[in-house]
Parts: sequence; structure tokens; C-alpha cells
Amino acid sequence: MPRTTLKIPWSRLETSLGEQLGDGAVSRRPLDLHALAHDASHYLLTPELLVRPTSAAQVAAVMAACDRAGAPITFRSGGTSLSGQAVTDAVLVDTRRHFTGVEVLDGGARVRVEPGVTVRAVNARLAPYHRKLGPDPASEGACTLGGVIANNSSGMHCGTELNTYATLESLTVVLPSGTVIDSAAPDAEAELAAREPELVDGLLALRRRVLADPDSVATIRRLFAMKNTMGYGINALLDFDSPLDMLVHLLVGSEGTLGFVASAVLATVPVHPEVATGLLVFDTIGAATGSVPELAGTGVATAELLDAASLRVAQQDSRCPPRIAELAVDEHAALLVEWQGGDRAGLEAALEAARPTLDRLPLTTSARLTRDTRERAALWTVRKGLFSAVAGARPAGTNALLEDVVVGVDVLGETCVALTDLFAAHRYEGSVIFGHARDGNVHFLLNERFDDADSMRRYAAFTEDMVDLVLGRGGSLKAEHGTGRIMAPFVRRQYGDELYAVMWQLKRLIDPRGLLNPAAVLSDEPTSYLQDLKPSPPVEEEVDRCVECGYCEPVCPSKDLTLTPRQRIVVRRDIQSARAAGDHGLADALERDYDYDGTQTCAVDGMCQSACPVRIDTGDLTRRLRRESAGRLADAAWAGAARTWGTVSPLGGLALTTARLLPSGVPAAATRVVRAVAGADAVPLYDARLPGGGSRRRELAPDSPAAVLFSTCIGEMFGTEPGGHTGELGSGATGALVELCVRADVPLRTPAGIGGLCCGTPWKSKGMSSGYAVMAERVVHALREATEEGRLPVVVEASSCVEGLVVMLAERAPDLRVVDAVDFVRDTVLPRLDVRRTDRTVVVHPTCSSERSGSTEALVHLAQAVATEVVVPVSWGCCAFAGDRGLLHPELTASATAAEAAEVAGIVARVTPHPDPSPAAEPGFVSSNRTCEIGMTRATGHPYRHVLELLAEASRA
Repeated sequence: MPRTTLKIPWSRLETSLGEQLGDGAVSRRPLDLHALAHDASHYLLTPELLVRPTSAAQVAAVMAACDRAGAPITFRSGGTSLSGQAVTDAVLVDTRRHFTGVEVLDGGARVRVEPGVTVRAVNARLAPYHRKLGPDPASEGACTLGGVIANNSSGMHCGTELNTYATLESLTVVLPSGTVIDSAAPDAEAELAAREPELVDGLLALRRRVLADPDSVATIRRLFAMKNTMGYGINALLDFDSPLDMLVHLLVGSEGTLGFVASAVLATVPVHPEVATGLLVFDTIGAATGSVPELAGTGVATAELLDAASLRVAQQDSRCPPRIAELAVDEHAALLVEWQGGDRAGLEAALEAARPTLDRLPLTTSARLTRDTRERAALWTVRKGLFSAVAGARPAGTNALLEDVVVGVDVLGETCVALTDLFAAHRYEGSVIFGHARDGNVHFLLNERFDDADSMRRYAAFTEDMVDLVLGRGGSLKAEHGTGRIMAPFVRRQYGDELYAVMWQLKRLIDPRGLLNPAAVLSDEPTSYLQDLKPSPPVEEEVDRCVECGYCEPVCPSKDLTLTPRQRIVVRRDIQSARAAGDHGLADALERDYDYDGTQTCAVDGMCQSACPVRIDTGDLTRRLRRESAGRLADAAWAGAARTWGTVSPLGGLALTTARLLPSGVPAAATRVVRAVAGADAVPLYDARLPGGGSRRRELAPDSPAAVLFSTCIGEMFGTEPGGHTGELGSGATGALVELCVRADVPLRTPAGIGGLCCGTPWKSKGMSSGYAVMAERVVHALREATEEGRLPVVVEASSCVEGLVVMLAERAPDLRVVDAVDFVRDTVLPRLDVRRTDRTVVVHPTCSSERSGSTEALVHLAQAVATEVVVPVSWGCCAFAGDRGLLHPELTASATAAEAAEVAGIVARVTPHPDPSPAAEPGFVSSNRTCEIGMTRATGHPYRHVLELLAEASRA
């Protein structure tokens, strides 16, 4: 049983909260509890109750109910926190799913955010204003503003000048008492005094206490002059004299132990248009860190440290830029540096001023700075993914422990050398040091086992030595990752007895019952950081590298419906742990619910791999599980379908055409009956919004072809939307492509027997390996002949099929080149066309496949060729139609497209303010994949077509 929750009436609390919050807001289902138990830290506690409130008022109701029951509460949003501040064995409040609002204010000068939205999502909305948030953590794609505020996050560029504390303007906060205060309201000060008089008096008394002690003032000023998230941000007691301002700024960095931040208004900072980035390589880490003080004097915007181990791990990534990949790493270290300017002249002046310093540095190779966007992005991709990449390379069965310390820049070099000596003394091999050297803030990562006593003693001994080292050099044990559980026992040692007592008094003043996130920030138990450590059992080869960082979650289409990739992995781990512990009841319950939540509703779209620093595609796991559950009979049936695909494939289109001839309710009712018998994952659900069937694929055989057209079966199964492309040369995207190529005199050939060929995705996504092998053999033979052994490129009009074909050919025929039709048309066909650009708006939905392959740029380019305004919704994501997933589980596509559909509705309202616009003024809606177009048509109510269809219309004589 959980230590803190033995006497709490959980069933009664669940019922009470369910009645107040409504259906689906409260859960004790084992799958939900275990899926949310894990975060990026190396701590693990399983909650008793999961709550998903939708408003500040509901959060207040949760707090009140938990107060009556004596149940501790912990808030969680992105789950990227590394220090154990988002785990609990009591009530876990998930704020990521519903608190995702963003409101840009004052032309981008300020922004109002809710705790569930990510840093990257906010910056995307600020981008048109050339502004961004001050905090810039490496986990920006996954970390949420709730965590950024709760941890006083900073990052790679912002230092202390632009962190959360410095850029905060106001908060809407829910206090443990249930009081909700918007600090921006004109009467907020008076309301706080009226509703919380003891709190106001207590804050004023704490301020007087600190000011009366010169040693306390000196300690606070010294520690908060650097990055410092150790303990509470008691610098607020010195920086402000208003109780409201003190409270607001004390909540920054309080890790959910003092209240819940429902929204915040932050000042933004300008995005500098001119940037130069470079990698400075040194012979040793001492030489690299010893150069930081000189570099800091040049006005360098950032100087990120990568030690030798970091560089070696980076070289293992296929995306590693040549500048790093070509290094012969011995004991080398590097600094990733950047200078910025408001304009070209400003940047040139900054670089000119820095050049003498760069020339004096003891570099292994000469300094080379680049302004190329792609080169810069590649360097930063290495740095931002470094923690997970290093952790992903750890030995099986170990946990990755990432620590975060800060010292003065003048002693950074000697501190890093001393840390390296500590690694050796405690036998930590393969440890790495990296981080924000310009600020004296470095991270170091250890691999440790938590399953034997010797390892635990080593970890405890190392921690004690590390604490003495950092504090002995006047530093802080936490710079930006938050105190959490890992450093809570050492707060007293860093601040001394007096300020430690001030912090405890603050905690008891605001949270007198100690129910908000207990054990985080402050702990009187010296060894509490050694409790509740997370095991890391090897489970499945597809996912054992996972470090549970959560980078994959924001791009997952099922994140708001069932499970994310991280959650799929951790539930599989917990199933194995339960079996090993003999808890077969728990393992059975998790496996039973995993079928729908984990397997059936996974889109296997690969977007998780695109966001994962260690390149895990959780779809590999899902495909294997589907294959195992289907059995030999299904595999044999799909192999038979592959052999007769030329006959089977058109049947889908025929069925859709026939269904549209019947009353709409008849085919829908029929499929529901069959699904009830055969299962929802076996039979598609008919929807009247589906198009009729497409036209049969034609064979083309010109004398001198420029390319081979691999027309797809999804264009054969699904016809066009009303008003879609039709012509003598075919309909839909295939017909448009052929028409464009004829018009541009770019002849296309098709492989012999094209009607029986497929990219293999239907078999691969379902794990039907025998049928996949049959189809692959046929495709390779046909394409070798059609391309004249690779002389001609293969052009495919559906982006997902491009990817499927690339995967199929990668091992079997790597010399055959596959090109997305949008790339082919942009590069080869468009220059030969006369296109009429219209004064309209076109909304573009990129696809998972176009994003991974890099073809989205071409998709947008073609849209720009036909329209004056092209908009890619900020909230676009995988539509989760995923071949037939949108037919089998339409609720998955509905959930995945909800945010984008809402944004599209706003775009339409903006460009067509009148209820009956002229046809010429109506926006167009395009993508580059037929099933994605169907999914988006369903979601928005607007007809999405392939961009080639619009281009064909715009280039007709």
C-alpha cells in the first residue's frame, strides 16, 4: 500500500469528484494510473486516483475534496521534469489535456498561456510577430508552460535575465484553500487581503524576518545572481514589497507545492533575424570550460558545452551534422556558440568584436561560424536531444540520472575537472557533462542500477561528494531542473538553518496541511532521495532504449483519446514488472485494456520516431502485437490478398460506390452489425461522408518516359470530393499528375501490372509479414523493369505510399529512387507550366509522411503557386486516418484532428466574413495524401483535395 494514503477513502473520493467533475474526469482504472505514473525522472510512484479537471473552478473543487479526505495532490502536465516533482502515490491531477489555451496579446509583446500547452506551440503562435518566450529549455517540443513556471525553467539562451521569474507579468492561481486569484485584476490585492488575511500578514512577516538578517540577504543575493531553482524562490521576499507580487513570484519554481497556476501572462522577447552559430572544438574539457569567461565577454548569446562522451554519442545519430561526425574524438570537448543581431550590420559588428577572442582560444581546429538555417538546426538538434540520446545508449537495466548544477563561470573549469575525477573515483564509466557553460550551469549524466545494495551505496556516496564539491565552490545544487525529490534533503545544507526555516514557514503558511506535492522541494528525511527509485527492466527490443522523456507525446495523434508512445511503453514495462512480482491480476487487467488503448488506436504513423531523440518508432511494437494477435489464418488470408491484389483492390472502391447508391443509413447499419460480431478492429464502419470509389489504374507506356508513375491503390479505392479533379487522363491526384506531366511534356510510364501492385503499407501496418513479402517481391520485379534498373525515378502521388515504397525498397532495391509527386512536380514540371495565381487563401494540411521525408516544403510551394495566401495551421498534426484506422476507429481521427479543425474554422471565418461568399473567394483546402484528405474533410466539413488538383486547374489553357 502507498505510504501516505493508507487511511484515505478512495472509493468515496472517486465518487464525490466524479459527481462534481462529470464523466471521464476521474479514473482508478489500472491502465490509466500506470500510464500516468511515469515521467522523465528516475522516480516511480503509482497514483491511487487520476483526475482531469477542465477549469480553475474544477481544480478548486478537487483541492477542496482532497482537503476533506486528507489526500495529497500532485499536478502533472508534460511530464518532462527530471527531479521527481511530478510523481505521487495519491491524487494525480493531469493538466495537459484540457489547459491548452494560448492568447497572443499586444501584437505579440505578451502572451497568455495555460499550463498544458508546450513551449514550442506557444512560440509557433508568436512566430508571425517575430517574438518568442524567454525560457528556451531543450525539451521545448514536449515541456509545457505549467512545468516551465513550476520549475522556473530557463534554457540555453535566456540565463537569469529572461527566465520565467523575470518575464512573468501575472498569474491566475488556485490556492490550497480554494481561493482563485487573478493577479492582473485591478482589485486583486484587495481581494487577496480580504480572502486570505493570514496569508498576507504571514508574507509580510517573512519579508521582515529576512530583511532583518544581513546574512540571509547576502545568501539570497549570491545564490539568485546565478541560475538557481534549489528550494523556494525566496528572492521574491526581497524583490517585492507587495504581498500579491511576493505570492505570484514565490509560485514560480514552487513545483506545485504552493498552489495551481491556471494561466499566466508572460512578456515575450524578440526573435533575432540574424544569427551565426559555430562549434568550437578543444583538446580537453578543461580547455573548453576555461575559455568560457573570455567568450562571455564577447556578448555571446549562448555557449553550450559538449564533452567527449557527448560528442561520441552524437556521432551515432544518422542526423549528426558533418562538423561533429567528422571529429576524431579523444578527450575533446566542444562549445556550441551563437551570436545574434537585430540586423546584418549588428551581427557583423558582434562577430568582428568577437574575432580577436576566437583567434586567441586554444582551438583544435579554426573557428567556423555558419548562418545557414539547416546547418544551424542540425547543430541544435544534437544539443537539444543530447540527454535522451546519451540516456538511450545506456546499458540495459540501468537508469539514467541527470543532475543539474551551477557555479560561477570563473570556477566552472575546475569544477568540471573535479566532477570528472568524481566519476572515476566512484567507478561511473561513460558519464557525460554538457550544458549551459555561459551561465556556469552544467548537466552531468550517470548510468546507475537501483536493484542491488552496492550500487545504491555507491550512488549515495557519490551524491554526498558531489554536494560537497558544488557547495564548496559557492554554487547551487539545482540550476534549472527544480529541486524535486532528488535534492530536497540538501536544501538546508545549501541555504543554512535560518533560510531553511523560512522556507518551511512559507510552505506551512500557504499549504498548512502539507497536501500539495509532499516530499518535493523540502524534506527533513536525509535519505528520501533514495526512495521510490524507478526500476528499468528490459522488456522488448523495440522500446528498451526509451528513457520516458515524453518528447514523443505532443505529436502523437492518440494522445487525447487513449495512450501516447511513452505510455504504451511504460504500460508494457509495468505488465512485465507485475508478472515478475506475481501480481497476475494487475498484469491481466493492464493487458486487457491495452488491446484497445495501446494497439487498436495506435496510428503507427511514425511521428513519435520523428520526435524521439533515440529514434524509437513505437509503431514497430504495435505492428508486432497486431501480428501476434492476428495469428496464422489472418496472415495467410492477407498473403492471398497480396497475390490477387489486382482483383481485390477495386472491390473497396466498388463497395463505396454501391453504398452511395443506397439510403445512407443502410450501409452504416450493416457495418455496425458486422462489427458487433467480428470486432471493431476487423471491419470498417461506413460513414455517409465517405466518397464513392475511385477509377481503375491505367497503364501508361510512352516511348521515352522521364519517370515511372507508381499510381496508388488508395486513389482507386477512394474517389474525389465533390468538385474534385476529373479529366480524360484520369480523376483525382493521379489524373491531375498525368495531366500536368502531359502539359509540361514530361512523359510518365507505369510498371506492368500496376493494378496489382501496392506499397505494402496495409500489410506492414497490420503486421502481416507473409503478404508483405509477397507484395514486395512483385513490386521490386516490376519496378526494376519499369525504371530500367534504376535509371528512371519512381514518382508516387500519395505521400504515405511514397514512404511505404521507400521502406519496402530500402533493403531489397536501394538503388531505386522514389520521389513524392509534389517534389517531382515542383522541380521538374512546374517550371514548364503557365500557372494562373488566384487571389484566394489555401489551407494546407501536411502529412506525417511529407513531414518525415521533407516534402512538406514542396507541398507548400505548390500551394503558393496557385494562391496569394497559404496557411499551414499551427496546430496541424497527424490526422490518424492511417490507411483504414480512420474507418475502423473514427473516434481516433476525430480526436487527432480536433485542434486543427478548430483552427481551420477560425481561418475560414477570417477570410470569408460574409455568410455567402463568392466561389472565387472561398478558401481551398489541400494535402498530398487521399486518406488524409478524407480525414480532414470529415473533421472540418470542408473538401480537402490533393494540391496537384488545384495546380492542374490553375494551369489549364
